[in-house]
Amino acid sequence: MRLWLKDPLAILAEGAGRGIVVEGSRIVECVAAGREPSAPVDAVFDASRHVVLPGLVNTHHHFYQTLTRAHPDACDMPLFPWLKTLYPVWARLDPESFRLSVRLALVELLMSGCTTAADHHYVFPKGLEDAVDIEVEEARALGLRMTVSRGSMNLSEKDGGLPPDAVVQDADVILADCERVAAAYHDRAPGAMIRIAFSPCSPFSVTRQLMRETADLAERFDCRLHTHLAETEDEDRFCAQVYGCRPVELLEEVGWMSPRTWLAHGVHFSADDCTTLGRHGVGICHCPTSNAVLASGFCRTGALEAAGAPVGLGVDGSASNDSSNLMEGVRHALMINRLSHGAEAVSWRDCLRWATEGSARCLGRDDIGAIRAGLEADLALFTLDELRFSGAHHPIAALVHCGAHRADRVMVAGRWRVADGLPVGLDIAALREAHGKAARKFL
Repeated sequence: MRLWLKDPLAILAEGAGRGIVVEGSRIVECVAAGREPSAPVDAVFDASRHVVLPGLVNTHHHFYQTLTRAHPDACDMPLFPWLKTLYPVWARLDPESFRLSVRLALVELLMSGCTTAADHHYVFPKGLEDAVDIEVEEARALGLRMTVSRGSMNLSEKDGGLPPDAVVQDADVILADCERVAAAYHDRAPGAMIRIAFSPCSPFSVTRQLMRETADLAERFDCRLHTHLAETEDEDRFCAQVYGCRPVELLEEVGWMSPRTWLAHGVHFSADDCTTLGRHGVGICHCPTSNAVLASGFCRTGALEAAGAPVGLGVDGSASNDSSNLMEGVRHALMINRLSHGAEAVSWRDCLRWATEGSARCLGRDDIGAIRAGLEADLALFTLDELRFSGAHHPIAALVHCGAHRADRVMVAGRWRVADGLPVGLDIAALREAHGKAARKFL
């Protein structure tokens, strides 16, 4: 069926003033101002109330953390004490509560205009060995695209690392499960709904050897590589003490310096680090809200992009962000980057680009992240009906400056997944009740 999204109020695309035509899962035509579609259409959607964006792409999250938002034991801490406080809490994860945490995070993201999400799951207490399978099932049921990152930790407190023994696994177990989930779910084809990435957690929770062997495995399966890096000064000190080098030097040593890699945070990169990462095409996921909550610092987005590194956007975990709203994260990116770089250095266009094309590049995808003929029909449609938008003169800029946070319609692969602000076919009240009940176990 050919569907014409007709006469949008505004659209973030070139030559699409009269909208776009969708057929199957793809955009097949951008209709220029004053023109009609080049071929007959089967249906028309009146988009005259809507500002149309490419579907937002979230490149870093921890879905399970929706169960521990605003946790009273960890609200006012920097990263390392925060982690040490919450690791024992997360060790109580079980399949039922985890499934609800994933479902809630995906629904939140979807309602915020997000159509593709990357989740970094690295906590595998006994009984939760099938966490990746649960994430795939939930993403498929809701119709979101996902890069499911099979995370890992094998360096516990007894080995000089940060996490307790209850949440780490042996390297052999980790690598075997990476192979299993890649063989079962990793789809390299254009338009893929599910892809797998391999994601050792951080320098303070994995060994050098695991990092090396994971890189080899990613090469074999043609998967992406992901980890946290240079998030805090504590991490710099840890790497200097344990490995005798800085985080980026460690990355080079273990064979991760390639376009296959994207990193979360990147707050404490030096100028030389930015140059090195850009030269190798390593992507950076900027997490402005989490970095502000944990007072980690400012990502050098401008220097990274100038050096050639793709910059994307992520909400990060819902225990350090307390939200899974990527459109909200776009606004935070604008404010935080203006605070650190200056008002003229960063615009709303930059922040939306990070959340779409930049994030798609981080995930190694050239089939999403923009509105162009031939790309996947992943779209987020917002209205400007709320009081917060009254008086706004630039419809697209208004979404960022005035604080849009909920999409009216969301399309993924040519199918409506949100209509009238609600996910299609899902009982929000029932999900809230079940998830809230599960979360009470983690107090």
